[in-house]
Amino acid sequence: MIRLHRAGPLRVLGLAGLAAASLAAAAVAEPSAYPTGVTRYDPAQAYNGFVLFAGPDQKTHLIDMDGHEVHTWDHQGFPSVLLDPALAGGDKGHVLVQLEAGASKGTGAVPGAAIFDNKTIGELDWSGKTVWSWGEQAPGGAARQHHDLRRLPDGNTLVLVNVLHPVAGFSLPQILDDAIYEVTPKGEIVWRWLASDHLDEFGFTPEQLALVKASGSPDYLHLNDMAPLGANHWAEAGDVRFAADNIIVDSRNANFVIIIDKKTGKVVWRLGPNFAPGETLPTAGGGAPKFPHPVEQISGQHDAHMIPEGLPGAGDILLFDNEGPAGYPPAALGVNAGSRVLEIDPPTQAVVWQYSAEDSGSAGWTFYSSFISSARRLPNGNTLIDEGMNGRIFQVTPDHRIVWEYVSPYVAKAPIGGFGREVTSNWIYRAQPVPYAWVPDGTPHAETPVSSPDPAGFHVPGAP
Repeated sequence: MIRLHRAGPLRVLGLAGLAAASLAAAAVAEPSAYPTGVTRYDPAQAYNGFVLFAGPDQKTHLIDMDGHEVHTWDHQGFPSVLLDPALAGGDKGHVLVQLEAGASKGTGAVPGAAIFDNKTIGELDWSGKTVWSWGEQAPGGAARQHHDLRRLPDGNTLVLVNVLHPVAGFSLPQILDDAIYEVTPKGEIVWRWLASDHLDEFGFTPEQLALVKASGSPDYLHLNDMAPLGANHWAEAGDVRFAADNIIVDSRNANFVIIIDKKTGKVVWRLGPNFAPGETLPTAGGGAPKFPHPVEQISGQHDAHMIPEGLPGAGDILLFDNEGPAGYPPAALGVNAGSRVLEIDPPTQAVVWQYSAEDSGSAGWTFYSSFISSARRLPNGNTLIDEGMNGRIFQVTPDHRIVWEYVSPYVAKAPIGGFGREVTSNWIYRAQPVPYAWVPDGTPHAETPVSSPDPAGFHVPGAP
């Protein structure tokens, strides 16, 4: 596959078909040549910092705003997490990753067993040295961490894990259950939560619950996100549902987002799995949605979290609505619909801001990732979006202008997507914005503007 670059790492020569989000369509179509690296960048409008992500090459990459790789760790994460120095004893440049695969012969329940069936996870310093690890102390002697892990202010670590076991009432003999462990620095589990213990709290109707239990997939919920809420103004005002140590998770396969009370383990807030019909939503001029409005059907969502204090929109819930097939029964999806990023007011469950391809003036399907992906609010009000299945990360302003865009050049064997056949991809599960101050002083970075050429005038050299 041809990659087109300028001199210097990951600097792109040009791009084909990039008007707002149209590069996504090119990535989906998988042409023989498409640009990688930074494809547009306005330093005055973007939030400038580093971006961390793990690629299918089983490495963790830290890039600057010009797409230069400034650091690499030879381990992947699911996801990789660069720690705020305040959570790493003041040390800069520490990451949480998966250290060792091969916990067993595989779960036998999900594709990509290496990332679901890992033996150990750990914390690496800037040089790649392991300063903390966990797995041997886990039930069964293996971490089996998936989709999320979070360092807490007291030094403990929240870990989202798989548990393969029988669950009464399910048609399959074993279920790939989701559990959350709170692990001390010494590896002791001091708190745990198991999803199947709370089936009656997830909002299923009796008919839906029957479909869940009759599912032919062991991965019946597929929780793909887990984060403590952190300090927020809702809790400070006395709403105990949003206590700082409560935990938000979302189920990709069942289309719900919940908040778990850390003290009781009970679900105290829920979005979904049933939603308002989209055709009843109020619209403004040109058919655009009017804000605030109820949350219409989401499907296969990822990265639900509460925007931290100090950032624009603090206290709202931000999520990536994939609009990928999911639900019991499967949600009805539009023929040419794309993905969305939604910002939701928790008490009213109203959408107060969103991003879709149409918001940037492109057809809906040009921004679409049916699985993985993420969205994070930035200090200047922009939002960093990972269109995961296409390996595309970009920043949008509050008024939907794309001011930075990057396409990953790290192509390798993909753990999913081949339906039993070996395929390659540049997919990115999650992208994390990283402030300059979180890595060792003197780490180089560039902020050189990148202007996109007119697609109509861009051709591969030698082509007519």
